[in-house]
Amino acid sequence: MSLDTLHDLMVHELKDLYSAEKQLVSALPKMIKATTTPELKEAFTTHLEQTKEQVVRLEQIMEMIGGSPRGMKCKGMEGLLEEASSLLEEDADPEVLDVALIGAAQRVEHYEIAAYGAACALASSMQHNDVLTLLELTLSEELETDALLAALAEELSEAIAARDGQEAMGVADGND
Repeated sequence: MSLDTLHDLMVHELKDLYSAEKQLVSALPKMIKATTTPELKEAFTTHLEQTKEQVVRLEQIMEMIGGSPRGMKCKGMEGLLEEASSLLEEDADPEVLDVALIGAAQRVEHYEIAAYGAACALASSMQHNDVLTLLELTLSEELETDALLAALAEELSEAIAARDGQEAMGVADGND
């Protein structure tokens, strides 16, 4: 694909995002199945439904700008999801695995946040206001999911630390 214009770049970015979202739709059910914390299972399930809507939204956007969303493989998302999948093969305490999966999911969210931010900037600069509105909706969903995952990670990590008697270790013990 030739990237001679901002339109070309936008199509490229949207195809990449479409591939990323489709990969995530396939990966999230495995993560949902592996989680033991009800709040995390609910967060992943909710995000799976949002992601399916985001796929449809990207199809709408591509229709609006005259293109097909297919034809690319998002290698960045592929790598992030391979890392997440490898966690499922670890011999791990179920709650510790949940915290690890949250970290993997946050890396995915940060990738998406960066990609949607870039797509929003392109849509804005080209004055594609209808496209921008849809992209901003998805970006806000990704930001909300990231904030929820961060809160869950903190809550679950504190509970595990208390369970294991590991509170206030590290920097607080004065061993530098």
